[in-house]
Amino acid sequence: MLLCTLATRLFGLVRNAIINAIFGGAGHADVWHLVFMIPNNLRKLFAEGALSSAFIPVLSSSIIKDPDGESSRKISRNILTFQLIILVPVVLLGLVFARPVINVLALFSDPEKVNLSINLFRFIFPYILFVSISAALMGVLNAKNVFVPPALSPLLFSITVISSIFIFNKDLGIFAMAPGIICGGIAQVLFQLPWFFKKGYDLKLDFSFRNEYFKQILTLWLPILAASSIFTINQQIAMVFASSLENGSTSAIGNALVFFQLPFGMITASITTVLFPRMSRQAAVEDKSGLLSSFTYGINFVLIFLVPATLGYIFLGKQIIALIFERGNFSPLHTEMTYKVLTGYSYGLFGLGAFTFCQRFFYSLKNFTIPLFISTAIVILDVLLSLWLKETPLRVMGLAVANSAAFSLGLVVMFFFVYRKLGSANLGVILGNMLKVGISMLLMTGGLLSYLYFTKSMWTTGSSLINGILILIAVFIALGITCCMYYITGIKLFKDLIRERLFKLWKK
Repeated sequence: MLLCTLATRLFGLVRNAIINAIFGGAGHADVWHLVFMIPNNLRKLFAEGALSSAFIPVLSSSIIKDPDGESSRKISRNILTFQLIILVPVVLLGLVFARPVINVLALFSDPEKVNLSINLFRFIFPYILFVSISAALMGVLNAKNVFVPPALSPLLFSITVISSIFIFNKDLGIFAMAPGIICGGIAQVLFQLPWFFKKGYDLKLDFSFRNEYFKQILTLWLPILAASSIFTINQQIAMVFASSLENGSTSAIGNALVFFQLPFGMITASITTVLFPRMSRQAAVEDKSGLLSSFTYGINFVLIFLVPATLGYIFLGKQIIALIFERGNFSPLHTEMTYKVLTGYSYGLFGLGAFTFCQRFFYSLKNFTIPLFISTAIVILDVLLSLWLKETPLRVMGLAVANSAAFSLGLVVMFFFVYRKLGSANLGVILGNMLKVGISMLLMTGGLLSYLYFTKSMWTTGSSLINGILILIAVFIALGITCCMYYITGIKLFKDLIRERLFKLWKK
């Protein structure tokens, strides 16, 4: 599962590297990053973030109560029908009212950017329909413990967009990506269908929404809509604020998020994809000890992987961005802006990852009130901090710092409620692992800084083979020290993962 997610994220990185090389890190690229984020974020609200979180616990419960699967098939049909009822009008309204939408979500002072945003929005907005259906199929397959095909489907999106750029770039310019985006959304749906059909599901529409299961989903959906995709909402707010700042600011956020989403998506999305259906089933049969075990495993998993990633970005982020993006029309100035924003987001990498997992824990219990109130507070705090920090010398980096601060504080509050809910939350185990990770990171930081000091004369400007080799060595040093220290300090989860991998290799 981790490898599948890593592959999709890496292809996304390649896709963005090609876009940056051709269109740069400002100007038309600013328009692209802002406009594409609108349908991309809406699909998280309507599909991955909200609707899936509402129907997976209900679907998991129906699978347990009705092993024959008729109830779960009806839920699947209702969900697909419901999405069409909502999204088809949304797409049509978006196409008709593109100008008002862009006037609200973009504060560009350049009229050319505004007009370009409106036209590009009309071309790519229908993507939300196809990718939302794909996310619904993914949710059904995950509930049936099928994870690899859904995790691989985003690869097709990156492949079609890259192909579209090379085919249409000379004739269509920034619009060259539009055909690839629409085709990529359709490809993600088609790719998952064989497994979807194999599990006994179909694409029949069912407009009879009065069954008890669907009523439960609707009851859950609205509070989740307001809470589960809070990072998505904050991203969009950051883009709005960034569009009023210097040229290149929205591109800096868009590019920084590509790197940020690599460890965040690989670790947080992977563990929540696997554990969310499991916790939903454990909650359905009132298995409190199982829930406690799953929660502890998930938090520790996020902790031991995302904290090293945070330090890696802080110390190596600029070199990594330059290696991958700094070619063609992407300049050192664009690298510097992207690095500053990435650093700001990295401060909150663990906070956001753990917060997201805690949200899913509460959703598995069908408890949406607590995440809703905490998420609302996070949005308010993020906006207030953003309004202040964007006017300081931090500028666009301040938007990322505001986001990290808001989510880190939100995690503390969220964990308090988890502790009250479980009565324990294995607090001693988690705090013990935090101490062990902290000690490990001190030595990793020392080793990495020493390496950077002794090799400082070897680094070159921009993207080069020597920089790639130096970064690779730095990553191996950081990973080596981290793994050794995790093993020496006795982090049980890490040792268990090592044993599991070795056992699988031995069996082969």
